[in-house]
Amino acid sequence: QVQLAESGGGLVQTGGSLRLSCGASGRTFSRYAMGWFRQAPGKERDFVAAISRNGGSTNYTDSVKGRFTISRDNAKNTVYLQTNNLNPEDTAVYYCAARESPPYGGSWLYTLVSDYRYWGQGTQVTVSS
Repeated sequence: QVQLAESGGGLVQTGGSLRLSCGASGRTFSRYAMGWFRQAPGKERDFVAAISRNGGSTNYTDSVKGRFTISRDNAKNTVYLQTNNLNPEDTAVYYCAARESPPYGGSWLYTLVSDYRYWGQGTQVTVSS
């Protein structure tokens, strides 16, 4: 089992940047594939980015490609989402998520909400125009 806690959200102007962090409890963080999702008011929770358990594979939704970067530091039990060139359409609560991934699936990625078992409480990102 793993517990997740996001941080780093806030209010920024269009074109600004934020670095979101997600710390995980436990000593088996490297067993988990990680993802970032976001949910705007009145909308469904959507996939943003994913990273494999070994950090060697990443995937992004089209709207953030070239602007967002997901990374992880297994020694610090932390996954990051660097968000650049933000625009008002990026305004949402951002959630990190985790799921165990088998050793033979070190490069596997998961992009669906239903793929993930563990979720953080979310961090608000607001981009003003």
